[in-house]
Amino acid sequence: MNTLIVNAKIVNEGKVIEADVLIRGERIERIGSSLSSNNATVIDAGGNHLLPGAIDDQVHFREPGLTHKGTIRSESRAAVAGGITSFMEMPNTVPPAFSQNLLEQKYDIASRDSLANYSFFIGASNDNLEEVLKTNLKNVCGLKIFMGSSTGNLLVDNPLVLEGFFSKFPGLIATHCEDEPTIRQNTEVFKNKYGENIPMEYHPLIRSAEGCYKSSSFAVGLAKKHGTRLHILHISTARETQLFDNSIPLEKKKITAEACIHHLWFNDGDYARLGTKIKWNPAIKTKYDQQAILQAVLDNHIDVIATDHAPHTLEEKQNAYFKAPSGGPLVQHSLVAMLEFFHQGKITLEKVVEKMCHNPAILFKIEDRGFIREGYFADVVLTDLKSPWKVEKQNILAKCGWSPFEGHTFQSAVTHTFVSGHLAYERGEINEGQTGKRLSFKR
Repeated sequence: MNTLIVNAKIVNEGKVIEADVLIRGERIERIGSSLSSNNATVIDAGGNHLLPGAIDDQVHFREPGLTHKGTIRSESRAAVAGGITSFMEMPNTVPPAFSQNLLEQKYDIASRDSLANYSFFIGASNDNLEEVLKTNLKNVCGLKIFMGSSTGNLLVDNPLVLEGFFSKFPGLIATHCEDEPTIRQNTEVFKNKYGENIPMEYHPLIRSAEGCYKSSSFAVGLAKKHGTRLHILHISTARETQLFDNSIPLEKKKITAEACIHHLWFNDGDYARLGTKIKWNPAIKTKYDQQAILQAVLDNHIDVIATDHAPHTLEEKQNAYFKAPSGGPLVQHSLVAMLEFFHQGKITLEKVVEKMCHNPAILFKIEDRGFIREGYFADVVLTDLKSPWKVEKQNILAKCGWSPFEGHTFQSAVTHTFVSGHLAYERGEINEGQTGKRLSFKR
């Protein structure tokens, strides 16, 4: 349980420094030069980069009820292989996590099966406000409201119901923002023209930029009216980025935003090649939107980078437009995708760590994680920036067995992932000898 990592380049808190890290038990005991320990396993980093473990604030791990797509065990294995040491999972499982009892059932599964640290959002429905208000904000990450892209009781777009949540819930509200009336109107236009087989390239016109902005701006207006702590997920348009303030420190922000890997990596020119494999909601949009989202990450209009990891089977995805579900697997490849942007000169290592590690911890007020600091939990990831590898079916760990990155060669690799001091992943090998921990929050 004791590990000494030597000769590492530590990327942390805006700096890259050469140092050693001594892990004793679950936590980081010392950071310094020429460290030694008589009873620690020594890992020579050989000048490779040591990062804090990434914290993914938006995943769909499909358990309970949709376990043919993924499970907490299978997807957390993929996560740690990709350098993600903590995740926050969404409530749209079967049944949806609309009650404290159903929410705790998910925590019970994770306590047995999750290799990464975990938290779960409680879900908003049209009639569960009183149940939501029972949420313990010290050990639950927040409330998720689907203001679009859902059906039944998961879709909450009634202004009066939303007023109730925004005015009364004292914690963080995370929203999926797309305006359903706009989407329904656009759908009819294209359905009348193409029937059931709408070409995939029209997905961003159906789930349009206008629909996204209308819903996001409405949510921001509600949050400003009630002083709500609002976090808008997966921003997909240039126009939306201007809804957020970059003039104040993250610690003081009441309204924050997230960008996802797929909106940074792909644009509407990729539908011809990848089709439904890159069908997400909100939709991947234009190259202009793609570039604006990256710029908003760089200039701090957008605060965190996450995945919206949402696996479906390949059989499900290989359907015509209306039958092919939205979403795809990303947790195993999100960090190396961002490191690819580093190689391309689009972002610094320090900024990658800020957006994927530090800022989720600050934004959610996670206790003792997200940084490489003495006394903090030893959630750390060793990366080799000069280790090319190709994404192929045999090295994909998500249960669904496919990836939109299939065939792509990344220049960087995750070599070691520690979760609370436990070496959970090492060069392709998973060690399930210890499960992750439930995240706690300073609230």
